[in-house]
Amino acid sequence: MPDMKPVTKAVVPAAGLGTRFLPATKATPKEMLPIVDKPAIQYVVEEAVAAGLTDVLMITGRSKRSIEDHFDRAYELEEALRAKGDEERLASVRQSSELATIHYVRQGDPKGLGHAVYCARQHVGDEPFAVLLGDDMIDARDALLTRMIEVRRRYGGSVVALMEVEPDQVSAYGCAAIEPTDSEDTVRITDLVEKPPADQAPSRWIIIGRYVCDPAVFDVLEKTPPGRGGEIQLTDALLTLAHMPADQGGGVHGVLFRGRRYDTGNKLEYLRTVVQFASEREDLAPEFMPWLREFVNKHGS
Repeated sequence: MPDMKPVTKAVVPAAGLGTRFLPATKATPKEMLPIVDKPAIQYVVEEAVAAGLTDVLMITGRSKRSIEDHFDRAYELEEALRAKGDEERLASVRQSSELATIHYVRQGDPKGLGHAVYCARQHVGDEPFAVLLGDDMIDARDALLTRMIEVRRRYGGSVVALMEVEPDQVSAYGCAAIEPTDSEDTVRITDLVEKPPADQAPSRWIIIGRYVCDPAVFDVLEKTPPGRGGEIQLTDALLTLAHMPADQGGGVHGVLFRGRRYDTGNKLEYLRTVVQFASEREDLAPEFMPWLREFVNKHGS
């Protein structure tokens, strides 16, 4: 019988160097780059909280202090806003520090996502937990993480989020071989391949930055050798779990996600995300959209 402890903790790896956004990320973590007026990582924490996970562990590295500052109280700033009577901005500043109980641990050497997750072992203990990548955003209207926790409750083991992409995109992601279950949006994972060539990919379903992991993953990660890129890959550990018995925390299922996802880890998608969020903001759209249409009409080919 699978261990049915509730999922209450979230782990957010945010130790990457952000090299694709240099020089902006020389002194500013890529997770702190704003989506209009809120850093990307705050959306990720808000997603965890919306799914009932109010214990959040950030896996950070050097030059990530501003993440801690963002989720801490800013007493001088709050007092200045209070003195001005600016209640709206005061509320927005306080919101990030009141979202959840947030803890921090440094990864040290950047040895890959699997190693980052392993750094959470002492904090997580023997409980199942969610992993949310800090530059991968899911629209607040799509309750993906809540659904993944439901699938974990039903099947046990670990759960990954899968999205279908065009064949020429699979080589940029971990790719899954899948079998159907009795749930339309849920599959069983039979194989996982990290960044396969398009002609060797087992499917067009790729793993996106949401996981619900059984604590058995820690023992597996401890024994997982470096894989692609010389890093310890979470994908390799999940593949091992997929072939382990359920009573040992094994088994991996996937939730087929067809909703809205924003990959803020590359420049083009980041820009698209900012434009889309601005276009949907009631306070910005009335002025922004006419300007955007005019700009496109003037510069479009």
